[in-house]
Parts: sequence; C-alpha cells; structure tokens
Amino acid sequence: MKKYVFGVDVGGTTVKMGLFNVDGEVLDKWEIKTRTENGGEAILPDIAASALAKLEEKGIAKDEVAGIGIGIPGPINEEGVVPFTANLGWGYKEVTKELEVLTGLPCKGGNDANVAALGEAWKGGAAGYSNVVMVTLGTGVGGGIIIGGKIVAGSNGAGGEIGHLHVDDDIPGFCGCGNKGCLEQVASATGITNLANQALAASDKPSMLREGEVSAKTVFDAVKADDELAKEVAERFGKYLGTALANITAIVDPQAIVIGGGVSKAGEILLEYIEKYYQKYCFKACKDVKIVLATLGNDAGIFGSAKMVL
Repeated sequence: MKKYVFGVDVGGTTVKMGLFNVDGEVLDKWEIKTRTENGGEAILPDIAASALAKLEEKGIAKDEVAGIGIGIPGPINEEGVVPFTANLGWGYKEVTKELEVLTGLPCKGGNDANVAALGEAWKGGAAGYSNVVMVTLGTGVGGGIIIGGKIVAGSNGAGGEIGHLHVDDDIPGFCGCGNKGCLEQVASATGITNLANQALAASDKPSMLREGEVSAKTVFDAVKADDELAKEVAERFGKYLGTALANITAIVDPQAIVIGGGVSKAGEILLEYIEKYYQKYCFKACKDVKIVLATLGNDAGIFGSAKMVL
C-alpha cells in the first residue's frame, strides 16, 4: 500500500524537498544546497541521500513510497531527459533514470513552472480545477498549462513557455532567449522596472518613482498610492499580459488562470489591470475564466512534483 510521495523542486541556489502523504498533506519539508560545481554532478546524489535519510528518520519503508517527483528549471522530456540546463551546470542528463538508480524509487520529472502549475491546480489557487493556465511573474515569466489534470509538456518539454509569446516588435533590447518582443521583456519584475524607467525618461510628470529605487514592487506600491505615472506603467503591463492570456485561452480554454511569482505579491490590484484587458480581448466563450492569485508560494513546485507521481 503506497502511503507517501516525495516532491522535489530544484532551483539554482537551493533544492526544496517535501514528504507528503498521498492525499497531499505535507508531512515534512526542508531545503538542501544546490551544488552546481563540477557540472552539477552532486545535485542528484545529494537529493537521493536526503530523501533516503528522511525515510530512515521517519521509519518509512521504500515499498510504502509511490515515488519521487522532480521539477527542473529548464526543458525536460517525458523520458526524464534534460538536453541542457545552464544554471545547474548540466549538459545532456537522464535525470529520472539516474535518480531511480540512486534511490531505488520510481521517479518522474517535469519543468519547474509546469509542476508549479500542477501544484496550484491540486492544492493551491486553482484547487478543484483540472484545466488551468499558470503564469509566474518573477525575474522572468514562466508558465504551465494543465489540461485534464495533466501537464502539457510538448515534444521538447517547452509547452507552456508563456514568457516567450511575441507581444510587441517595438520593445527595446532582446529577451534572454535571444528573440525580440517577448512577453518576458514587459511582464517580468525586470520588464516592469524597464517599463517604469522608460516612462520616467519620457515624461516630466511628478511621481513617487522618482524618489528612490525603481522596481516592480515600488511601481505597484505607487499604483496603490494613486500615482499617475505608476498607473500608466501598470496599464501597459496589464495590456501586454491580459492580451497574451486572452490569446492562450482561445487555444486551451481553461477554467482558471493562476498568477504567481514574486510580482503577484502586489495582490488583487495586479489582477484588476490584467482582467481589464483580458476581458477586452478574450474569445466570448472564455469570458468566465477565473483569474486568481497563486496561494502556495514557494511550495508550489514540491506540491506539483509530488502530484506528478500520483
């Protein structure tokens, strides 16, 4: 009888780990350092050692464990193979196969944004829904698409790369992916900061944003204080993201869209700007899609990784 499952979320600095029961209750969660030196050779052995030590500590037998789910910051295919992951130091790597050998447990892998989406659909902001789109607004823009309760990974593991939808030819500079005009350039924390700096340079309007450091947080703090220039920046951000989401829903027709990542800490006011343009441009049949804030925070990845196995 399988009673337990591990969820693992690999980041560039730390690996988050969780031990769950099969109903999705967290029994324990902890972090270990991501050792990226020497091509990241220690990452999987460290994860395996930590998981096995936890079973010993809790007195749990291996045959009671359904498996280990692991979220990776980069593309990973259905066979659990990573072609290349820059921030972990990995080249080609058979992640799930290696982890199975190291632990003696079944293993499943997924892209970190996809598994976060699965986590939010299981126990977070979109709990109870089986068709969900998630957008994470952090340093970049990540995304995940869940249809029928399953991750849409695509043939290269690049399904749900919402941040790389093309939204505007006239955005200055290039995206980290090498293209020009990606959503990530205007809807990430960095993108919002850039929009604000452009607005400040182009206008003489007084603004709180002229008084200190400009960031996505200070922009939305200024919006809450009714700052005219900050509200113009929020409008531009809302138009880009709301329009992109309208395009996505015309293809996948979800029940809910979850907004997560650091920028989502701005709260409900963020949703107002997105919703306004989403409603303006969405296909009529998709008008009732719920746009909600993520609720699992940094734990979304471990929840989703665990759910992947189950």
